[in-house]
Amino acid sequence: MESVAFAWLGAGLGLGLCALGAGLGIGRLAGPAMEAIARQPESTNDIQRTMIIAAAFIEGVALFGLVMAFMLTIKAA
Repeated sequence: MESVAFAWLGAGLGLGLCALGAGLGIGRLAGPAMEAIARQPESTNDIQRTMIIAAAFIEGVALFGLVMAFMLTIKAA
């Protein structure tokens, strides 16, 4: 196989793993946050604020992986 094919394969695998990791990360974040809100409804605002900040960091890492995968395909083409 050519190196271009390996670059496309790596980019595709990288995008898939990025999406999987971001989905799992946000899922593992949201579940306990909802349980905490159910146990202590008076601290809903604090929990939501923390959850949104953490979700933004997770999405930032996923976006970084997406950009790296696109850079890999552009470099190979």
